[in-house]
Amino acid sequence: MKKWLLKAVVQKTISYLPFNHKINYIFQKYITKGVYLSDEYFYDRLEHAQVHIKSFQKYTENKIPNVCLEIGTGWYPIVPISFFLIGAGKTYSVDISFLTSKERLQTTLLKFIEAQKTGRLAHYISVIPERFETINHIIENYNVLSLQEILQKLHIVYLVEDARTLSLPDNSIDLVNSNNTFEHIYPDILIPILKEFARVVKKEGGVMSHFIDMSDHFAHFDKSINIYHFLQFSNTAWKWIDNSIQPQSRIRIYDYKKIYQDLKIPIIEESYRAGNIEELKSIRLSHIFTPYPLEEIAKSHCHFVSSWKN
Repeated sequence: MKKWLLKAVVQKTISYLPFNHKINYIFQKYITKGVYLSDEYFYDRLEHAQVHIKSFQKYTENKIPNVCLEIGTGWYPIVPISFFLIGAGKTYSVDISFLTSKERLQTTLLKFIEAQKTGRLAHYISVIPERFETINHIIENYNVLSLQEILQKLHIVYLVEDARTLSLPDNSIDLVNSNNTFEHIYPDILIPILKEFARVVKKEGGVMSHFIDMSDHFAHFDKSINIYHFLQFSNTAWKWIDNSIQPQSRIRIYDYKKIYQDLKIPIIEESYRAGNIEELKSIRLSHIFTPYPLEEIAKSHCHFVSSWKN
């Protein structure tokens, strides 16, 4: 059995079990090795944080966002800690499950300390020295601090709730961001989430910055398939393969742009990876995708920036 298919079967099974996110973490930790905080992942998220900050500074008069909101932070809160280090007042992290832990938070902070010592951190963000001293203090006193105390010191607030109905007031967020999260949210759920983002972000000087990875995530694990592999399946077939633990919506860049347009959310800046059309041609595309130009289907990653500043 192909590695990707085996993973799909296991995660599909896990999705029906109680405490499925915890079981999936164990599965990925010991079997797929997909939950370790690698240097590649850490610096990729640092680069995302850098782009979010630059996007905010480009389209507002403020240098530092006071209140931030991130969806889908996951196991390692790299971007929220980056925002803390540059001087942000508070970062809300919203997700349907609380995925981090004291151990994972410690791992993340140690990565920041290592990046600071080697000088690499300065290539991504401008750190306030006093804020970095807070990180050193946390690590020195890690055994006596509770997880909640550590999060308070880092100005991070976790909202374990449905992002379609956020417990935040209107026009209260300076910067809304996500990092390869939208592709895990099906359109019928993503649309009301984006509506909520548009509600809570400030209409004067507020910015949204979202990275989307439209590649087949099974290809990250199984190198025998390419990043377009999942585009060959019909919607019916994909429902049998996909799972609620790590769902993949498969929608393309033109679908996301249509959602933004319908919701009247401006895209004032966009970038994308063109992808590989030859690799795409090696897949027998499902009829769902054939009406569209190959150049559009092939785009594998994109970044959208929105701002309501007049």
